[in-house]
Amino acid sequence: MPNPRFWRGSAGSLARRCGVALLAIAALGTAAGPALAQKPIRPWSEDILYFLLLDRFADGSKSNNADVQRDNPGGFHGGDFVGLTQRLDDLADLGVTAIWITPVMEQIKHPVNSGLDFEHWPHHGYWADDFSLIDPRFGTEAELKALVDAAHDRGIKVLLDTVYNHAGYGSAYLARPDARDLLRSTEFNNCGPEGDDLTTCVAGLPDFKTEKPEVAKWLIEMQIPRAKAVGLDGYRLDTVKHLGPEFWDMHRKIIDQELGQDFHLLGEIWGGSYQVADPYFEANRLDSALDFTFQGETLSWLQGRGRTIAFSRFLQKRHRVRDGHIMAHYLSSHDVPGFLYQLDGDLERFKVAAALQMASLGMPQIYYGEEVGRLGGDWPENRTDMPWGDMDIQPGKGKPRNEELRDYYKRIIAARRAHPAFSHGDYTELSTEGDLLVFQRSHEPSGDSVIVAANRSKAEAAATIPLPESWTGKSITDAVTGEDLGEAGAQIALTVPGLTARYLVVK
Repeated sequence: MPNPRFWRGSAGSLARRCGVALLAIAALGTAAGPALAQKPIRPWSEDILYFLLLDRFADGSKSNNADVQRDNPGGFHGGDFVGLTQRLDDLADLGVTAIWITPVMEQIKHPVNSGLDFEHWPHHGYWADDFSLIDPRFGTEAELKALVDAAHDRGIKVLLDTVYNHAGYGSAYLARPDARDLLRSTEFNNCGPEGDDLTTCVAGLPDFKTEKPEVAKWLIEMQIPRAKAVGLDGYRLDTVKHLGPEFWDMHRKIIDQELGQDFHLLGEIWGGSYQVADPYFEANRLDSALDFTFQGETLSWLQGRGRTIAFSRFLQKRHRVRDGHIMAHYLSSHDVPGFLYQLDGDLERFKVAAALQMASLGMPQIYYGEEVGRLGGDWPENRTDMPWGDMDIQPGKGKPRNEELRDYYKRIIAARRAHPAFSHGDYTELSTEGDLLVFQRSHEPSGDSVIVAANRSKAEAAATIPLPESWTGKSITDAVTGEDLGEAGAQIALTVPGLTARYLVVK
């Protein structure tokens, strides 16, 4: 068996080693009940990850809408497991191969003062009242399992957001007889200083004493039965830096034992880059981590606040990530203003950003609705409803969506999935003059190469660039537009219209 560090998260290579046996095992039932749906077998480095706030996506069951307040930006809006299950074909059509869902454990049953003119309810899932239960406002465990099975039937993996660091404001855990042994809280006046990541009460939330082995073990094991029962593919791990290395060592050991070594762990290390994530990768605590640097660097370059060569070197340095591990790079998220909003709604510039995201090393993460032009904004506008336009889908029925932008996303996602060089290839800088960036991604094992050109200027830009020797005599195509660019020679005089990105490939 190969070193788990290098095949964990790369199930495709494992499947090739194990062949038919792996499929046969998955197909078998057990004495306890039927087998789970066949899990997708694909390296995580080849996935397109779609992150959504479950409550804001699609309402499929009116039976769990008791607390719905759609006019309240901080209220529950009714999205649930059933609604997401009904929309999986939309995600599969887009090209999505993995989804990350916000936490679903039972939430506190009261609103919190938002500091603005609305009540803030725990629609986002990060304010737990009981980790062992699913919040009925999202659905039932049977509905979650049906969602995961339906996703697997479409080749889509499911990551569930998982929180260990804290409970919700006023959580029932604070009323337990052993609460002071379990938690630090403002109620108990025992929160650590703000600069101490381990003992601080993040945003004033009750903080579990995860440095205690018994507390750590209890927290980790409480959610294992759910992951087993519904067949999850992995966790997105919240607030990683607020739990110590001993916790994450124990976590990896238990996860490997209970859920298997192919169970994927994607960590949120706030502000993290490949350098910040590397100690977690080296110690094998995480398989992947969110890349907090990609959004800012890409935004700065597109807005003209930096030289093209500096942005190119940033993209190149991202290839220094430790072998066998992945950085998940995003443009928008629930914790920052939307990328399109930061571009003042400039769709053409946004499309260049999306093309750069799909052309870069790592696991691209799409934030729900940005593919149809959901603007986002400062909180709480970065957590608005999924726009469904004329479709009879709540809570976003009637909210406008840009189908042309969605078609563009489909093209760049299809190109990424068709070319191993995008997921696995190295990076070669070809041109960084002025506002035009041109680079090559090449994957030697498959023989695949792509050339990416991105123009941040409104004016047309041109460069003469060398072509891979293996392309000679073959027909060059722009995979974004389908345009035929002629037969490849030693080089090409490339013209890129203003605010445009091109993917050059050969047939």
